[in-house]
Amino acid sequence: MTPNPRKRFAQHWLKSEKALEQIIKASELQQQDSILEIGPGTGILTRRLLPEVKNVVAVELDRDLCHGLVKSLGKIDHFLLLQGDILTLDVKSQLINFPHFLPPNKVVANIPYNITGPILEKLLGKISQPRHHNYDLIVLLVQKEVAQRIVSQSGTKTYGALSVRIQYLAHCEYICDVPSQAFYPPPKVDSAVIRLRPQTIANPAMNPQQLETLVKLGFSSRRKMLHNNLKSIIERDSLTLILEQLNINPHVRAEDLSLEQWIILSNYLS
Repeated sequence: MTPNPRKRFAQHWLKSEKALEQIIKASELQQQDSILEIGPGTGILTRRLLPEVKNVVAVELDRDLCHGLVKSLGKIDHFLLLQGDILTLDVKSQLINFPHFLPPNKVVANIPYNITGPILEKLLGKISQPRHHNYDLIVLLVQKEVAQRIVSQSGTKTYGALSVRIQYLAHCEYICDVPSQAFYPPPKVDSAVIRLRPQTIANPAMNPQQLETLVKLGFSSRRKMLHNNLKSIIERDSLTLILEQLNINPHVRAEDLSLEQWIILSNYLS
């Protein structure tokens, strides 16, 4: 019997076979892979993962769901369930007690949408504090609007600070749409599958903390020009001169600068 989803945990059970197949395909699973699954829920994705990989480490917050997962999957020797909050749980330290489980090299999950930002930071880190190559691949089912923002390029309406931050830390791919009807109960928004490949970019910022600050301030008011949003850290006329020297329109807005241009600007100011 499928348990009733709980609103406070933002639970929506994925029921679409097509969506599950697309997630599995996007994950590029190999028999030697160790998978971290965040929020396994009723285990519908877990059951698809287990035959394909060496082990699955699942983290679930809901105690009642944990009881159900233990009852249905607990006897599978390459499945490990950890009860706790993914945002505070140190998975690697937990695995010390289970030496036959490899540390996860991939993340495959239908994550709670209300904590998407914190989960992305937990997995990838920040511009100023990246998590260096913790995972080879991350495949997530997220809110469609968030997926669009993550993969957006400069000059588009959906391009913003999130786009710059995540693209600095990972190569981002939009895999497919997943309509709300693919879930029970259907959420009020559509979803999408994204694939992230954590990376160290070829020309990183010389001062990552400064880049992080520039991006945050630059997008603080989308309707304003960049020199207005950054006036608290650099005088307007000085920034105008710098932008001209970098062959950037001095009246540019934050969403018009590509990731590469943000890095160049940050390095010039370092």
